[in-house]
Amino acid sequence: MALEMRPDREDEDIIDAEIVEEPGRIERAKEKAKVGFDRQKANVVRRSAEWATTKDVADAELAIEIERKRRRVSAEGDRELAARVKALRTQLRTATEYEAPGLQDRLMVAESQLMLRQEADADLMKVSGKDLIRARWAKKATRLGGLAAGGLLFANGLAVEPALGLAGLAALPVGWFYLARPFSTDQLPAGGPVAVPGQASGEAVPPTFLPQTLADMSRVSLVKRDAGRVQGEADLVTALVKAGIISEAQRDETHLAGVIEPAGPGWTATVELPRGIKASAAVAKVEELASALRIKKSRIQISADTSSDGHDGRFVLWVANADNPYGTGKVPSALIEAQVWNFWEQGIPLGPDARGDRHTMHLLWSSLLIGGLMGYGKSYFARLVAAAAALDPTVRVIVITGKTGPDWSPAKHLAHRWIAGATPEIIREVLDVVNGTIGEMQDRGTELDRLYETDPEAAPEGKITPELAANGMGPVLLVVDELQELLDGAALVQVAIEDDATEGGRTKTRSGRDLMVEGFARFVRVTRFVGGMGVFITQRPDADSVPTKLREVCAKRASYRVKGDRSAKMVLGDDAVANGAAPHLLTEDSKGVVVLDQGGEEGHLTVKADVIDLPQFKEVCLRGRQLRIEAGTLTGDALEYGAKDAAKAAVTSLLTDCLAVLDTAGVDRARTERLVELLAAHRPDQYGELTGAQLQARLRDAGAGTTRKLGRIDGMANPNGYLREQIADAHTGK
Repeated sequence: MALEMRPDREDEDIIDAEIVEEPGRIERAKEKAKVGFDRQKANVVRRSAEWATTKDVADAELAIEIERKRRRVSAEGDRELAARVKALRTQLRTATEYEAPGLQDRLMVAESQLMLRQEADADLMKVSGKDLIRARWAKKATRLGGLAAGGLLFANGLAVEPALGLAGLAALPVGWFYLARPFSTDQLPAGGPVAVPGQASGEAVPPTFLPQTLADMSRVSLVKRDAGRVQGEADLVTALVKAGIISEAQRDETHLAGVIEPAGPGWTATVELPRGIKASAAVAKVEELASALRIKKSRIQISADTSSDGHDGRFVLWVANADNPYGTGKVPSALIEAQVWNFWEQGIPLGPDARGDRHTMHLLWSSLLIGGLMGYGKSYFARLVAAAAALDPTVRVIVITGKTGPDWSPAKHLAHRWIAGATPEIIREVLDVVNGTIGEMQDRGTELDRLYETDPEAAPEGKITPELAANGMGPVLLVVDELQELLDGAALVQVAIEDDATEGGRTKTRSGRDLMVEGFARFVRVTRFVGGMGVFITQRPDADSVPTKLREVCAKRASYRVKGDRSAKMVLGDDAVANGAAPHLLTEDSKGVVVLDQGGEEGHLTVKADVIDLPQFKEVCLRGRQLRIEAGTLTGDALEYGAKDAAKAAVTSLLTDCLAVLDTAGVDRARTERLVELLAAHRPDQYGELTGAQLQARLRDAGAGTTRKLGRIDGMANPNGYLREQIADAHTGK
């Protein structure tokens, strides 16, 4: 009898449960395996991408590699030079008297080369941002090249000996295991942000400065090699020592007020010098500092710190990234397109500084002296002042130039007096004009005094106001160009002093030069409070062409490039140069760059002055003439000059306005009456009382011809009027 083996009922239940759970366990295992594989695959992809792009190599590691290579090359060079020096010294000991001089010369050269190499080693070991970029690209090329070469060899092996090629596939699991290993979150992400002490979390590291947070990155400089070679405070202090601004013993007493930081196309730092060392000591050694930084002096701007926190032992340093941070192009002045200008409030737009910030000069209540070498932009700078004054009809302009030529001819259209040349007759005329203007301005002062007594609110502080200027008491701008020619010509003229005769009855005379210098200086002194302003331009910055008596009364002084600090002091004065104003450090590429000492606490600034070319200056002067005609302030020589050009300007203005109103209305034709309405709405002060007949006559004289049939327009069948095309043809001269 066969025995039937049956499990217990309890055992059956367990087996049944396991059978039920088995499919779920298998699915979970599969899912877990899939997740693990996906993670491994992601690691492989990420690490492969990092390997191919060298993101797995930090900047610090690259810097160490570069430094090691350089040290190896430098050591080999040093050994060769040291061996040469040693050999030459040995030869010199046994040399004859005829061989000794030549060997001594060769030994001196070799020793100098060895010394220079040793001094340059420190700079050579510094790794710049460009070096890191080049090293990273070289590593990328090496890796990708090796990968391509390996693939090519594998393909060739597979083709020649398939078994050998297939055997190479055995390395794939090893590579997969290495690349798929778990990624540690404690690792520093390649290319990620580096924390800098004192820097907010997540804040980007300035791209031009050294992240000095890791010991092995102490030589990594993200400053370009041509941008000053400064890695941080220690490097900058070392440069100050090398420049002789401080001594080695004062190193620990010198530090930065703040941090080195980007500033426009360059970087800036404020330096606290040791106690007892003045900022002027640093300002006076710009060239030495440039040498210590291995850059051109034109890239450095250094000045005493005049901020509220500044003091005489602190200076501000700015270093440009390029040798000529101002560029070589011309920047047209905003005055070229301006229709009118408020000289009182808007001042004179000058141009941008090296950092790109624009500056404006206010000349009212002061005078300006401009000096510098020929051909660098003095007349252009004075032209900016004259253009701003020209577009303000309350300003009276007087132009005196020591030589004839076209530079100031456009000013004839609006100048109250215009004089050119340096003959004896002209010198006497200049003296008369200056003395007459001073007398007129003194009369104005008397009137202001009376007005202040009778109506103090009309003349606060006893000075002219915009309201008084609009009523005929406006500022007076005296422009004197080619000052050196005028003074040379005046030196040849003896002027009679009528009120002072000798015992013999003969009239005493004085040098015209002395009288001219005194006259100009007196104009600046006594007319300042009644709106008198002088602009004096000279080519030769020396004691003869820039008399101290005149320079000292000019509160503002501007200098273009000069050949030495002595000439710079002739124009700007000793104090300005001592405080960092340095036109003598400008180069031949610095055309248009001017150093302006503004006087008082404002200090000095260096800008690339805007440009107004001669034809543009003429257009500005013609607009200025029209503004004065409309305001009733056109006086003196300008009344008799430029009537033809003024009429031409009026014609051009009418045609321009007609085209503008047609374009604004979006039409290509208009009845005469409709065109009059559009013009009156556009410029009511000029066309408010214009009639249709007057418009027809003016357009006919302007070359636009007579009215034409327009076809159906404005509900009319075929009225007369003007086509935009005929006005445009007249405007272009067709």
